[in-house]
Amino acid sequence: MDPNFVQGLHNLLVQSTSNDTAQLKAATAQLNTEYYKNPACISALAQILASSPESAVRQLAAVELRKRVRQKSGDLWVQLPQDSREQIKNELPKLILKELNKLVRHSAARVIASIASVELKEGTWPQLLSWLNEACTSPRVAEREVGVYILFTVLETVLEGFQDSTQNFFKIFQVLVTDPESMEVRVTTVRALGVLAQYIDADDKADIKTFQSFLPAMIQVVQQALEAGDEASARQLFDVFETLLILEIPLLGPHTEALASFLLLCGANKNLDPGLRVFPLNALNWTVQYKKTKVQSQNLAGKILEGLMPITTEPEPEDSDDDAPCRSALRVIDSLSTNLPPTQVFPALRTLIQQYFSSPDPNNRRGAMLALGVVVEGCSEFMTPVMSQVWPIIDAGLQDVDASVRKATCVAVSCMCEWLEEGCAARHATLVPAIMNLVHDPATQRSACTALDALLEILQDVIDQYLNLIMEQLANLLDTAPIPVKTVVTGAIGSAAHSSKEKFLPYFQPTMNRLQHFLVLSGEGEESELRGIAMDAVGTFAEAVGVDAFRPYFPDMMKQAFQGLEMGSPRLRECSFLFFSVMARVFREEFADYLPSVVPPLLASCRLSEHGEETEIALSDEVASAFASGTSPSSAIAVLDTDGDGNIEAEMEDVDVDKLLEVNSAIAVEKEIAADTIGVLFVATRTHFLQYVEPCVIELVSLLSHYYEGIRKSATDSLLELVRVFYELSNPQEWQASAEVTVPLQPVVKELVGHCLLPLLDMYESEDNKSVVASLCVGLAETINKLGMAFIENNVEQICNIAIQVLSQKALCQQDPDQDENEEAPEDQAEYDSVLISSAGDLVAALANAMGTDFAQAFPTFFPLIAKYYGENRSLSDKSSAIGCLAEIIAGMKKSVTPHTEPLLELFYRALSDSEAEVQSNACFAVGLLVEHSTVDLAPQYLPLLAALRPLFDVPADAPRSRLNAKDNATGAFFPVFVAALPLKEDYVENRPVFRALFHLFRTVPQTLGPHLDALLPVFSHVLDPNGPDQIGDEGRAELIQLIGFLNTQEPAKIHAAGLSAYL
Repeated sequence: MDPNFVQGLHNLLVQSTSNDTAQLKAATAQLNTEYYKNPACISALAQILASSPESAVRQLAAVELRKRVRQKSGDLWVQLPQDSREQIKNELPKLILKELNKLVRHSAARVIASIASVELKEGTWPQLLSWLNEACTSPRVAEREVGVYILFTVLETVLEGFQDSTQNFFKIFQVLVTDPESMEVRVTTVRALGVLAQYIDADDKADIKTFQSFLPAMIQVVQQALEAGDEASARQLFDVFETLLILEIPLLGPHTEALASFLLLCGANKNLDPGLRVFPLNALNWTVQYKKTKVQSQNLAGKILEGLMPITTEPEPEDSDDDAPCRSALRVIDSLSTNLPPTQVFPALRTLIQQYFSSPDPNNRRGAMLALGVVVEGCSEFMTPVMSQVWPIIDAGLQDVDASVRKATCVAVSCMCEWLEEGCAARHATLVPAIMNLVHDPATQRSACTALDALLEILQDVIDQYLNLIMEQLANLLDTAPIPVKTVVTGAIGSAAHSSKEKFLPYFQPTMNRLQHFLVLSGEGEESELRGIAMDAVGTFAEAVGVDAFRPYFPDMMKQAFQGLEMGSPRLRECSFLFFSVMARVFREEFADYLPSVVPPLLASCRLSEHGEETEIALSDEVASAFASGTSPSSAIAVLDTDGDGNIEAEMEDVDVDKLLEVNSAIAVEKEIAADTIGVLFVATRTHFLQYVEPCVIELVSLLSHYYEGIRKSATDSLLELVRVFYELSNPQEWQASAEVTVPLQPVVKELVGHCLLPLLDMYESEDNKSVVASLCVGLAETINKLGMAFIENNVEQICNIAIQVLSQKALCQQDPDQDENEEAPEDQAEYDSVLISSAGDLVAALANAMGTDFAQAFPTFFPLIAKYYGENRSLSDKSSAIGCLAEIIAGMKKSVTPHTEPLLELFYRALSDSEAEVQSNACFAVGLLVEHSTVDLAPQYLPLLAALRPLFDVPADAPRSRLNAKDNATGAFFPVFVAALPLKEDYVENRPVFRALFHLFRTVPQTLGPHLDALLPVFSHVLDPNGPDQIGDEGRAELIQLIGFLNTQEPAKIHAAGLSAYL
């Protein structure tokens, strides 16, 4: 080895550890051009790792050595002479054993792992595993620590070749996981087991059983790390358990209850540091999400809630971004409500809420109110019938003597306004005054304004009576309140505009004048947030007051939005994109002039690096100083650098994960909004957008594999929106319902469909998020309804299988490794699961609409899958969507539904007598369509149907909306068929109840019968004819003549023409 080459490399590494960024960049450039392309650099780096007196240089040598070994999939390593490779392989393990610096040891261990990734698959390093076995079983603790760490890194890096060694590794780990001398050995062993778990196949029953036997000991190691206050180890250990939870093999199944109890115990242990307690609570959150089948079947929700409620009463940090045990506990409650059936969650929680809210301790009352707020999202439908028992708690909370309880109640009201819109709007007379009182209280002002914002959003029908007072009081706060309060006040004014629409016009200009200076704020933090919310509010104003009133402000507001894009804030870019969406909706094709300036930033956002360019530079600067100062592993190798193949790589244990996630989440939300905005712009600007369709499709398709589900969902929605609008602009012929394509798509439309549909179907195969699959199903349904079978002509089977899998609860996003493949999912499910099932129903209905009578072949497959959701233990949503879906299928199939008339009618009879008005309403609609389209003679069913429908007409004027809808559907869907069948010609006795029903309809819903008067008058003439048999009896005859007399005052000419004047 040329000593000058080694010395030159060493000097540049020393220069790379300088605090001077210029020196660092110069050294890096020289290293890359003069050294790192030469295989000899590997031997030189190994020599420096073994001999440099400076630990920072040895560490950097190890990091660079690992990269060079991996460069171009090991190509540079293989170019090294065989004897040099063998020397490094022999010396490196010994060198690591002698190394005193832990950080250098770990970096050097990863070099061994990188070499192993090349050599083991070629079978050229058989000595490694035997050496590792010796080191792991050594009587010297230092050797065990090094051996197990190297084994961990090798397992983590080498993806194949270890399947046959699993049981051997288990034997090693069985001893090491309870190592009596070293916490480090025990922690690393658990981490290694976490990696080994990923090698286990679902069919390897012996390996699964062996692994499960380790779990009590693994849990014991976690407890030891927590008791020792070792945050770094605790974080790593909980990462292992989170990995085990998301694996598609049931490793934790038998221990789910014990694990949940342990995590709850640790989370509730106030002797531990609050920062450590967050870890077990977050792991419990994952347990609820990924082991929901076990949590549900073992009915653990009640026990978990009992353990969480005391934690919710603990103090909250001032900063909303800071985590704390109480916030983690509330997240678990939220997960319980959204992942489990509400029957298992809300009754147990309601008992606890009542108990805690009756406590004299305000912390208990605050915890109860916060728990009530978070549970609404997943239990809103279940809660609706029992809200009369909940509102007194809310009313008391808004007037509580303690400000923290009043603030928590405002949070609960905000949640309820989002998920229980109708119930909250109905209580406006109580809620608005109570919240306005809190708006004027400095202790509750901000929370109260947030609640007011949510409430005003849903008060469209009654906003008039509050608008003047609210605007007057909120406008004053815009001038006097601190910035955080100004921010929520601005949002509340936006909601007032949204609800009041054109009635906001008198307040528009004065409010714009007040907001102007918010829109030019340039500071970070609070100022940036206020600027963003002000931009959102201005967009809402534009939609409320309309094009003409807003036009004078349009150019200047667009200028402010463009400035927001340049301020380096993902949040402000997100607000600008939202503003562009709103302006495009309001100004339609007038917005087209801005497309050349708007579309490029949207595409740039879609392409944005996950870490953000600024963040990469900042981290690189930190790395330079970390090397020089020899700081801790938490920052010392935060090298988000590229390997020889240009891939970003980092050692996750050495990266500030929280910082990266913070940047990632902000950019991810920005990308989500950017993807969504693309679809909105095409809808609004039509042909003006055509030149941007191709680059937008390319970017949106690339986002379908993004890790963040919100981005995948937005990309899905926008891609399908692009297809629908593009089709509309192609001047298409109207297609005919058929299994075959009756009107082919134009070539350019077909090409676009090919670019969009196949990637979407590929995404579905690996999609594990239910909301994304629901969006895909709804989007496919809308697109099929618009384009017909031409949209899916070569993918019909795949589209049908999506619906079948979701309805069978066998889609990937519905799978649970703890549930047997052939086991039916329980009927009682989370409300969010019902949304997914409903979306699959929409997809089936769209297929029926597109295929028409040809859907008859598929109906026997889909009917039982849909009908089962009208089961005894099913939720209102499931029952309602099942009947509604079948109604839409009948509307598509038309007469081909005839062979299935009997089972459908039987199901609809049950639904007509359902206790829920929403189900009855859909059943009325479905019955009407079945009677209309089936060629079976259903005349014998008219009286039973009328008997079933009769109760639906006895509805008071102030009944809930769902009851009024059921009444309208009963008349609107069934009555035309009923009229067409009159008069009955065989069994005249049956005319009497029919006419009694008819008279009842005239009394209760006369406006519905008006359109059918021309058809009814000849029927009246027929049954009153004195030359025919008595058909309705004396009482019926008298009431009919009375009805005709009334009609004569409205339509005398028609009465006369029908020959009915003679009876008056």
